[in-house]
Amino acid sequence: MGEIPIAPIGRIIKNAGGQRISQGAENALEKVLEQWAEDVSRQAVKLAKHAGRKTIKASDIELAVKEMA
Repeated sequence: MGEIPIAPIGRIIKNAGGQRISQGAENALEKVLEQWAEDVSRQAVKLAKHAGRKTIKASDIELAVKEMA
């Protein structure tokens, strides 16, 4: 099991209009979100290092997301 709690994953799906959600669907989305977040984080770390910083800023995350889109 991953590090993201399942309850918020279910809420995300429900907020998107899902009425009934299988545990498999929650687990699948959790895996996808964790992998995506890790990829975004890696890119943000690269951006911070390129800027000569050790601290990851919100702007690094935002730019990483834009670059990955």
